[in-house]
Formats: sequence, C-alpha cells, structure tokens
Amino acid sequence: MSLPPLPAQPDGVAWPTAGWPTGELPAKLAGTPFASLVDHAFSAPSTADLGETHALAIVQGGRLIYERYNTGFGPEMTYPSWSMAKSMTHALVGMAKGDGRLDVMAPADVPEWRGAGDPRGAITLDVLLRMSSGLDWIEDYLPDRPSDVRAMLFGEGKGDVAGYAVAKPLAHEPGSFFQYSSGTTNIVVSALGRALGGLKGAAFEAFMGERLFGPLGMASPIPKFDAAGTFIGSSYCFCTAHDFARFGLLYLRDGVWDGRRLLPEGWVDYARTPTFQQPGAADDAYGAHWWLDVGGPGTFSANGYDGQIILIVPDQDLILVRHGASEVQKDAVKAWYRDLVRCFRS
Repeated sequence: MSLPPLPAQPDGVAWPTAGWPTGELPAKLAGTPFASLVDHAFSAPSTADLGETHALAIVQGGRLIYERYNTGFGPEMTYPSWSMAKSMTHALVGMAKGDGRLDVMAPADVPEWRGAGDPRGAITLDVLLRMSSGLDWIEDYLPDRPSDVRAMLFGEGKGDVAGYAVAKPLAHEPGSFFQYSSGTTNIVVSALGRALGGLKGAAFEAFMGERLFGPLGMASPIPKFDAAGTFIGSSYCFCTAHDFARFGLLYLRDGVWDGRRLLPEGWVDYARTPTFQQPGAADDAYGAHWWLDVGGPGTFSANGYDGQIILIVPDQDLILVRHGASEVQKDAVKAWYRDLVRCFRS
C-alpha cells in the first residue's frame, strides 16, 4: 500500500531540542470552525460532549503555532500518557532493532514460552507490536466487569506486569486475531530489556534517556516501573505537552532528528502500516503500536485512555497534542480531532 510521504524539517527552522521555535496559525483558519471548536473545548472545566480538556499544543512546519491550557493547567505540568506510552515503547524497540539487538520477525524472547510444545513460542515481536499475539486478554476498564488490564495495573499483577501478561494462554493462533492488549506491550518491554542485556529499573530508564529523551531535548519524562523493574510501557510516562510534541515530531520526520537518524529507516512506515483486523475488532485501524486514521485518512496517532493524543498529519506537516479526561466521551473527542484537522485541510 502507498503511505503518505513524511515531510522533512523546513529549511531555516530550528529543531526544538532546546526550545520550540514559534509561528502563527495559518490565516486560512479564519474561515473555518477552528476557533469555535477550540473555544468550546476550553469553555468550562468539563463539557458534556468532550469531558475535560486540559491542554492543546499544535505544531506545524516544525514550529509551535498554538497552545492553550485550561484553568489549573499549564505548559510546565506533566500529563499522564496512558497508552501513548505504547508508541514510546515502539520507538525503543526500533532503536534496539537498529542496533542489531533483536529481530522483530523472530519469536519473542520470553523464557516462560520456551517449553517443548508450548504454542506461545511461535509468538513474534511483530505480532505483539501489532496486538495480534492470540493471547487471551480482556482489555476492559469498567470496575464491575472482568478485566485483565485492571488486574495487571492495579491488582494482582501490578508487582510484575509482564509476568502477569506472559502467563496468559493462547486463545487464537498468533497473527490471526487482533485484540488490543496493554499486557502485550509489557511483554514487549520485558523482552526488550533482555535484548539490551537484562536492563531493568534505573538502567532501563537511563537507556530511555540516552537514546530517546535526551537527543530530543525531552527534559520532563517520568516513566513508571513496577516492583520487578519493568517499565510499564503500556501506560505510564508522564510528560509536558511540549515534550509529547517533540516525540511526535520524531515520527513526523521519519525518525530523524537534526540530521541524525534515531530510528532505523522504515521503522515509522512499519508503525503506520495497517494490521489485519477481523470484522468488528476495533473502531479504528491499527498499525504497530500506533493507531491509524483517527484524525482522518493518512493520519497516525499515539492515543491514551482519557482522550490523550499525539496526532500526526503528514500531508499538513502537522502535530496535535491534546490532554484531558474524557473517559466516556471518546467518540465525540475523535470527531473533534477530525474537525480540527479538516480546518487545516480546508
């Protein structure tokens, strides 16, 4: 399939390693609903259709052209990533792949699956990144329903999130069934740590800083680890809106930062290549630890549980970062994203 081309950093625009270069909103937005859409989102601490909108940062052409914060929030605050951390995990795996430390098409290095005759031994990092491992999993956040993700993050599995997830049996043949699973990401993180020589805890965090956060000038990230020393890559890396936008720019620029390739060539395209989904599997298309088309055709995004997003729009050289708390308003928030993107495409 043909993917929209990823734009290069415009000549004369500094990379935001030390600080974001700024610009103005395009004049063409004056003839669109952009102002009313944003004003509505910030019109109250919480609106009936969108829930809470805490922060909005917009980058176009490598410049920060707009930012706005609701009462009680601001640019220096760190915001929860929730599942946007999954896309950060994708970046870390790409760096290890580029170093020659792992092969995503090979069976994942999971000691618990190495037993003779264990069908889980066929699970590759590729199908894990594509949420198609076939492992039995319930991704449900409502407290009155059975939920593996709640048990993993807040209950019996919280001390060893990867251990909780790898113990799950197969429900489907690997690669044949799409099932979004936060446990999947924590298995990936654990396998990544082994590929890096057994990194855990502070040593793994140092790797994140040296290879990802530091080169991008991301000073705010606060990744969280479980008692076993595993980065909880499914859910927890707090950052400012500016730093989430820096991460988005790395992917909009095809993994290159200020002339230096940080992600292996083709890794961003791998992220935005669609994964097979059986009918009714999800409301949105999925790539490899990135969602697809949430903001309209050709877009890809890191999405969080409460309506957080790093939305990348290649054809407009555009990044939208939104933070908030919109647990029950997800469909309306997605429509809001699409409406904003349409304003830029008008």
